[in-house]
Amino acid sequence: MNTDISLKGCFPPIPTPFDAQGRVDRDHLASNLDSWQKTPLSGFAVLGSNGEAALLREAEKLQVWKTAHEVIDDDHLFIAGTGCESTLETLELTEKAAGIGADAALVVTPHYYKARMDRRALVTHYTAIADRSPIPVIIYNVPASTGLDVSADVIIELSPHLNIIGLKESSGNVVKMGQVVAGAGHGFQVLAGSGSFLLPGLAVGAVGGVMALASVAPHELNEIVASFEKGDLKKAGEVQLRLIAPNAAVTSQFGIAGLKSAVDLVGMYGGPVRPPLLPLEPAQQEELKRILQKAKLL
Repeated sequence: MNTDISLKGCFPPIPTPFDAQGRVDRDHLASNLDSWQKTPLSGFAVLGSNGEAALLREAEKLQVWKTAHEVIDDDHLFIAGTGCESTLETLELTEKAAGIGADAALVVTPHYYKARMDRRALVTHYTAIADRSPIPVIIYNVPASTGLDVSADVIIELSPHLNIIGLKESSGNVVKMGQVVAGAGHGFQVLAGSGSFLLPGLAVGAVGGVMALASVAPHELNEIVASFEKGDLKKAGEVQLRLIAPNAAVTSQFGIAGLKSAVDLVGMYGGPVRPPLLPLEPAQQEELKRILQKAKLL
């Protein structure tokens, strides 16, 4: 396994395209990835929350990963979202993703029995996966979806494991991100889980972000990272503020249907969502378009 992986930069948790019959659309997936690789993105999270991973059968997940592996080149990281509710199923899926060619696994917290997911349960779960995974593991904390917020102490406790290389923190708790950076020590990498707090995350030591908005605004998000690294905080701040409204539109405001519609609007293929998710209504479509135009993304 290669634990010497850099998570620096911007990664989209790419949406999974479906055709009119609701099947995984491998052709559009390939063409989208090909287009994204012409931007400054560092790689791709394939089957994260925005990939509708929770709504896909295992055979479909493997199909998506195989297509992604065929297209993603050596200059871009291929991160597979492999988290399931059970430790055993997560391990099996992680091993399959590794066999297909994924570089790392993004493992969301198990959460159905959230009252039982205390420090001991989470440390045991992630340690068991990392012990056996052929590829490095990234912890994925997304309380808006799971109802479970992993504490900084738990993440810091897991961070010395040689096969746990980082954290995608989607809570927006920048203080916690700083606590993890300070407590985890050298080598453990923290990623902002949303474009809305990329710059604050970088300011407390994050190395980049896995952000839905990166599917729509890869150049702008990369400009935040590049400006921050050059010390041009004024420019980084201006871009960050401009992206707050469109980031909300493709996440909390309109959800995955909003993200897919935004991908359509920028000239790629977003396509339909999978039920029980619903498409945007016409008024929502117009509002989304207005937000993207105001942010100069169209």
